[in-house]
Amino acid sequence: MNTKKTIAHWIEISDRDFKTMNLLFSNKEYAWSLFIGHLVIEKLLKACYVKKHNEHPPFIHNLQRLAEKTSLQFSEDQLKALARITTFNLNTRYDDYKKTFYKTCSKAFTNEWISNIKSLRTWIKNRL
Repeated sequence: MNTKKTIAHWIEISDRDFKTMNLLFSNKEYAWSLFIGHLVIEKLLKACYVKKHNEHPPFIHNLQRLAEKTSLQFSEDQLKALARITTFNLNTRYDDYKKTFYKTCSKAFTNEWISNIKSLRTWIKNRL
């Protein structure tokens, strides 16, 4: 495995997902924009994992668990945000959660969480 290329790959696909997240938000696809926002953070955490361990990251989607496996020192608020963002992955994938989640995803709610995702993204990228 070429560690630098692998890290660059995770960053590149995270950046692509970031653009998609913003497009979905502007098209009022709020739940899906948050789902993609989860992927933005997940892929950056996987880049951090590769940087620390020089191996491919685990096949997990729980952002807190991924964060624990990196060398980054997250604040308590950041860890809480990661836990909440992880739910966007579950709530969009499974039918029994979708209806309630779609109702939760108002423009204001989604805008707030997109802002949190953007902050985390910047913070993580500055440490890569």
